Amino acid sequence: MSSPNNVTVQILDKEYSIICPPEERSNLISAARYLDGKMREIRSSGKVIGADRIAVMAALNITHDLLHNQERPDAQSGGATREQVRELLDRVDQALADDSDTKSN
Repeated sequence: MSSPNNVTVQILDKEYSIICPPEERSNLISAARYLDGKMREIRSSGKVIGADRIAVMAALNITHDLLHNQERPDAQSGGATREQVRELLDRVDQALADDSDTKSN
């Protein structure tokens, strides 16, 4: 039985059940989609094999992007960053849809 604070997300074809406050639910889902997209991107490159290694490479890439963006805080406003995150999520959703379409054919 799942509790109201329990969120199930899917990352690289595996389901993870995570407890989080209700007000953080959408942020958690967005983060999981973003991570899933990064991991799928790395897996599809064929250069990294194994879920553990893919996860580490995704974490390194995301951390690099975060630190790089923190170095230039004046280059982006909060609104622009939110818009970029929305665009990235849309691209991830589209990539996942495309990936599902090719697997079903």
